[in-house]
Amino acid sequence: MQILLDTQILLWAVASSELLSEKARQLLTDSGNDIFFSPASLWEVTIINSLNRSDFQVDSRILRHRLLGGDFREIAITGLHATAVGDLPLLRKDPFDRLLLAQAKTEGLSLLTTDAALSAYPAPVIQVH
Repeated sequence: MQILLDTQILLWAVASSELLSEKARQLLTDSGNDIFFSPASLWEVTIINSLNRSDFQVDSRILRHRLLGGDFREIAITGLHATAVGDLPLLRKDPFDRLLLAQAKTEGLSLLTTDAALSAYPAPVIQVH
């Protein structure tokens, strides 16, 4: 299976967080799965980090380096992905979620997320708790 991680799952996976569900851990560690991340998640992390929130201090450069040093594959954002966002119903206004959904749909990936609202989209979504 080819899986694209949403930003929350991505952060938890890199941190080996106990917040990851057992199902998510199984999907991430299954050697038959290819795990992808999007620069959209790095962009989102960069923006959140620039807000100087005391509860969020993640350097996106270090995060990317750790991802590339692990078993994660980066998927580029293309014009096809950007325009595919327009084909999605406006169920959510979050531009990062919408771009991740468009990437998953366009590339035949399953988006792994904890967000139940994303399951309503016409894209392959795996919701974990």
